[in-house]
Amino acid sequence: MTAELVRGQNHTLPQTRLEIRVSAGTPVVAGATLGDERGTVRGVEWIAHPGSPQLPGLEVSQQAAADHRLAVDLEALPAGAHRVTVLLALPVGAGGPVRFGAVPAPFVSVTGLDGTEIATFTLTDLDAESAVSALELYRRQDAWKVRAVGQGYAGGLAEMLADQGVTDPAALAGSIQEAVTRGLARSVAPPPPRTPEADRVRHATGSADHRPTAPPPAAPEPPEPLADPATTGPAHTTQPHTTQPHTASGPPAGGPSAAGASAGGPINYAHPRRQHAAPPSPPPAAPPAQPGQPAQPVAGDATGWSMDERLYNQIWGMFEDLARAVAAYRSAVDFAESRMDQELDRALSDPRNRIGGAGDRAREAARAKRDELASRAREALDRDLAQLAAEAAVVEPALPAAYAGWGNPVWHAHRIPMEIPMALRIGDLHLPERTDLRIPLLVRLPLERGMWVDSGRTASESAALMDTDRLRRLAMETAVAHAARLLAVYPPGEFAVHVIDPAGSAAGPLAPLVEAGVLAGPPAAGPGGVASVLAHLTRRVDLVQMAVRARAADSLPPDLDTGEQLLVVNDFPHGFDDRAVTQLRYLADEGPAVGVHLLMVADREEASAYGPVLDPLWRSLLRITPVADSHLADPWVGHAWTYEPLTIPPGSRVLEQVLAAVAEARRAAGR
Repeated sequence: MTAELVRGQNHTLPQTRLEIRVSAGTPVVAGATLGDERGTVRGVEWIAHPGSPQLPGLEVSQQAAADHRLAVDLEALPAGAHRVTVLLALPVGAGGPVRFGAVPAPFVSVTGLDGTEIATFTLTDLDAESAVSALELYRRQDAWKVRAVGQGYAGGLAEMLADQGVTDPAALAGSIQEAVTRGLARSVAPPPPRTPEADRVRHATGSADHRPTAPPPAAPEPPEPLADPATTGPAHTTQPHTTQPHTASGPPAGGPSAAGASAGGPINYAHPRRQHAAPPSPPPAAPPAQPGQPAQPVAGDATGWSMDERLYNQIWGMFEDLARAVAAYRSAVDFAESRMDQELDRALSDPRNRIGGAGDRAREAARAKRDELASRAREALDRDLAQLAAEAAVVEPALPAAYAGWGNPVWHAHRIPMEIPMALRIGDLHLPERTDLRIPLLVRLPLERGMWVDSGRTASESAALMDTDRLRRLAMETAVAHAARLLAVYPPGEFAVHVIDPAGSAAGPLAPLVEAGVLAGPPAAGPGGVASVLAHLTRRVDLVQMAVRARAADSLPPDLDTGEQLLVVNDFPHGFDDRAVTQLRYLADEGPAVGVHLLMVADREEASAYGPVLDPLWRSLLRITPVADSHLADPWVGHAWTYEPLTIPPGSRVLEQVLAAVAEARRAAGR
């Protein structure tokens, strides 16, 4: 799988013979430097550039071009070389752009010799810089890794070479530019502006206005974006979303206009690639922005066939934007710390700096540079967060009931729909950099997997502070609220809810469902009740599976309910024998494909007596919590997102009103 890197992120290289491919919207100069274990370039003989394109294990292009292929053999590098830094610069005096902010964001990929991509990086957030350190290949404990650097230099090639410790960098930069000038007659013309389709092929992940993008979904919906690290292992940074997004975030999607590029003006990459392959309905026009100000956000400015689809895509685009904006900030801070450590090591390794105040001055200079880089990163993050907060403030009031929180007035006027929506909101997500910026967590409908509401006190720090009985009641109330939302967004009679409550301990939380008469039957209690419900749903799964395989849907028994089914299980594993546990696992594995879903309310610690036999069950469910908890990870950068469950406003009767509307719609439909 390809790793889509953000600034500062690294990835292990599986092989040592590589190609580094560069794609830019204008001719650029590509070069590389070698560094020792401290990152020091020992001399001009460790620099590959158009005037001296070959070193042992390294070869670069001899001219400026819009596309480059650099050959690297890490095992053939000179002795003592522990680092390869890939450099890009704009040619001087060629009549082209003089800053990277006026050209499309360069795209760099590390591939095998067969062209298989290993890692990619889009160099975003460049403005006045005319040279940039793009990638770094470095040795760490006998293994080679690649790091996305993206450090730009407004002073150009000379400043960049000086930062790497090159002696007389101005003279060397001049000789490189002179060699480029001699080869300009052979330079490759820039390709046409990249389209959204081309960007998808290149797996670009960013844009000049800090709005990251995602590869295209194979279907109109993006893949499931979140996972519980406790049950699925660490998240990878290779798959985008849109989730769902996320996925899976100006003008609709894509690249710069040719006019903008040729004029050297800024490129507008707002909301790149938030669209399906199918022709979308046109988004609403955004209000005109004030000069120098970002465009005002508009609800539904993503692409899609309907407003609901546009809002869905917009929400997951916001999720991606927040994920990658924070990842870029954290990576920039880590890079600043790493760079400070390297500069301190380099300075203090010189015995002359250990005498007098030279060492102290070196420390102060390194820390000042670290603080400056971190401050610039925070400014960029704050700018992105402010833009996302403004977008969230516009989007939230415009959401349909299925996407809205319980406090949204849309629920008070809700009518049971005649067709199911694209997705359902089951909570909110936020990151510690700005906890008041909440992104709705949407799951596609019909559900692709069940959910597990964790009622254990060991689930999180917040849960550990709560009384056990109160936590279990809160977990069951959470499950009831989710069941009510599902009933409210499905057409009458097309969604049924079954409940297993072996000891009858959830009578209080279940009261709204029971009193409204919207359950498929009374909550099942005792071993007999558990066995009866499980046998009924297992039979349904078996019959529908056989009918689907035989293409004989008309042979199903007339009394079989073919609508979607939800089984709510309280206090698992109490009241479950081995046969019941096996049936439950069968429903979790086979049920979603034929419309049977699980909503478990359980303390995993209490179920540990069953040993590893239940591990597949837990892994198949999306874990959510009745209290805020940072346990969900995204697939791009592995952030630990804090999940906030949806809560009903104190004193509100919205749940009872919604269930009454469900019951009335069923009566009207004769169900």
